[in-house]
Amino acid sequence: MIQQTPEAEQFKKQLRDSLRKATLNSRAVTIPRHTNVYSCGDQDEMVYFIETGQIKLLMLSSEGKECLLAIHSGGDIFGELCLAGLGARHETAAAMKETIIKQIPCAQFFARLTRDSLSEGFVRYLAVRIADQQQVIANLVTVDSEQRLGQTLLQLARTMGKKDPHSIRIELRISHEELSEMVGTTRPRVSLFMQRFHNLGLIETNKDHFLIIKENKLTNYLAQIA
Repeated sequence: MIQQTPEAEQFKKQLRDSLRKATLNSRAVTIPRHTNVYSCGDQDEMVYFIETGQIKLLMLSSEGKECLLAIHSGGDIFGELCLAGLGARHETAAAMKETIIKQIPCAQFFARLTRDSLSEGFVRYLAVRIADQQQVIANLVTVDSEQRLGQTLLQLARTMGKKDPHSIRIELRISHEELSEMVGTTRPRVSLFMQRFHNLGLIETNKDHFLIIKENKLTNYLAQIA
């Protein structure tokens, strides 16, 4: 997975602050858990800003099998592919828990980037997202499923986890089924690998049932089995 740079993190903070101001008087929309914000095929020209909650982006195969593309949480945007003018949505956005979002029309979003001198940073942000997706695609072909799971856990920890002295805590509840959709393998294999990671002390579950990622240990283990 592509590591987030300090510059990228700084831009995300600037964009988050800018969009909070831009949507201060906009109507907030509450999306119940397991409800779609939009579905594949919808005509939708909105960028969405998450105030609280979690959204997952999915694509469905012709057989109905789900592929989980990404998970976004508070302060993130999603749905920005509408900026390309492609028309219908190519993915489905669904709430993983009750989520509060605000809608930003494409024209307003572009205007805000220009007003706050964020256009260059947004291009860099999208380039990192593209590089990350390319790495995911390459891993599906070149890396075995245990390594892909480990890399996915590290990516989730680094992008939405909370750092403790020797680990990273993921408070978002992600099921083994959802992990299997991200990794591209079966749920039983994900459960097997997660148990192995637990036994090796690479991950833990605390009293609040949050997943604890031992970042250095998991990184070293993945390097050993590569």
